Amino acid sequence: MKETTPAAMPPCFEKWCQRLDEAFTHKAQKRGFRYYLGGLLGESERKNLSQIASNTIGVEYHQLHHFLTQAPWSDSHLNELRLDIMGQCSQTRISPGFSLIVDDSGHRKSGNFTDGVGRNFFIKVRTDWSLD
Repeated sequence: MKETTPAAMPPCFEKWCQRLDEAFTHKAQKRGFRYYLGGLLGESERKNLSQIASNTIGVEYHQLHHFLTQAPWSDSHLNELRLDIMGQCSQTRISPGFSLIVDDSGHRKSGNFTDGVGRNFFIKVRTDWSLD
């Protein structure tokens, strides 16, 4: 059942994506990013490429797979942009003694074989760990 489309996302979704557009050189990459991020934020219980493609209007599995595995964009550049944006906001700015750990290993997975399995991202920002 197709249920998600970037156009149906709240206005802040597109504003956030536009701030990260610099990481992509082609319209197809920008569109792929929106589809992928929208799928991750969507209501689907499973967050693999096959399920995201099934639940997203206007995208096919091979398009998302190409975006993540073959398209020429840098995940490290995208992450740097994300951190810069977070650093500009007082609510998400990293300050001394602050640690942000985003880890999807707590997300329940089932079965032995899953379509679209690939690299998982582990984002860890670490600053002053001392308690002094």
